[in-house]
Amino acid sequence: MTELAKRRLLQWAGLAALAGATALAGCGKKEEPAAPAAQAPASAAAPKPEPLKAAWVYVGPVGDAGWTYAHDQGRKAVEAEFGDKVKTTIVEKVPEGADAERVIRDLAAQGNKIIFATSFGFMEPMVKVAAEFPDVKFEHATGYKTSANMRVYDIKLYQDAYVSGVLAGGMTKSNTIGFVATFPIPEVLRNINAFTLGAQSVNPKVKTKVVWINTWFDPPKESDAAQSLINQGADVLLQNTDSSAVLQTAEKNGKYAFGWDSDMSAVAPKAHLASNVVHWGPYYVKAVKEVLDGTWKGNQRSIWGAPEGTTEVIKINEAVPEAVRKKAEEAAAGLKAGTLSAFTGPLADNTGKERLAKGVVADQDWLDKVDFYVKGVEGKVPSGK
Repeated sequence: MTELAKRRLLQWAGLAALAGATALAGCGKKEEPAAPAAQAPASAAAPKPEPLKAAWVYVGPVGDAGWTYAHDQGRKAVEAEFGDKVKTTIVEKVPEGADAERVIRDLAAQGNKIIFATSFGFMEPMVKVAAEFPDVKFEHATGYKTSANMRVYDIKLYQDAYVSGVLAGGMTKSNTIGFVATFPIPEVLRNINAFTLGAQSVNPKVKTKVVWINTWFDPPKESDAAQSLINQGADVLLQNTDSSAVLQTAEKNGKYAFGWDSDMSAVAPKAHLASNVVHWGPYYVKAVKEVLDGTWKGNQRSIWGAPEGTTEVIKINEAVPEAVRKKAEEAAAGLKAGTLSAFTGPLADNTGKERLAKGVVADQDWLDKVDFYVKGVEGKVPSGK
């Protein structure tokens, strides 16, 4: 082999080695890791459900210390129970009639899903508005008309009136007790009659005088009516009105009276024999819960009293003799247990007509139709408002 041939052979061998090295370097190249796939954004938190809007319509001011105040305490119980699950609204001092209809309609239009109307005279306006808003729940206090989206709730305040009558019958010195009345409807007549029967259960000589004022809340009128009763010889007073005016008037005259709907013991402590209180909270909490969980049903009427813990006579004056106090407490216990009824025959009205036969206990139908005074109540029941 010539020298030239050797050189060419070595040259080709070098080129082949270089090519092989280059190929090996290419095969061993390390791949860069792929960029991680972008993660899907976390799903947004579910929106918080809107609170249930609930409204209350009041016939008087919240500060009346009586009826409206008691209802508003019940509304506050709803807020305490459900927190931000509910949003409550109130409209106070609403006259019964056309104004009530306007207010109830406005509340429904504003998105309130349950509306409570807290006076007897709101019944017809609520019936009318309920027909216009079938998806809204309507609740009427103390009435009797219902529909698919409207129901009635009431309390047996006459049970408290009976217990107060026991106290009045034991404390009166003149044997004359007085009652400041609002409107001649069964609700009020039951209270007058129960007050009288409770008093007569411990003092058969008791007579009851009544003054009608045709309003639920008018402190000057309430005070004037109380003064009129005192001038006629009444020395223990009860009322179906919404303020503390009767109790205050009794204190000015050195007589006794009762708190009504709420605890009024601090208003006139010397005159205060006891307070007839109403606890609306349990019913309001129940009704709102039913709307929240979808179990609310119309065409119902709920009437609660001592057995359900919604009525109670509290803070009996220390001046009441122990024997009288004991009789009042026994009456309250019997009403709560269902072993005593405020209305049991034989029962006659003040004209002598039998209204309940001997041994018959008044049922709800009978209670709904009371339009008379029992024996011992003086005068005649006015016709209408």
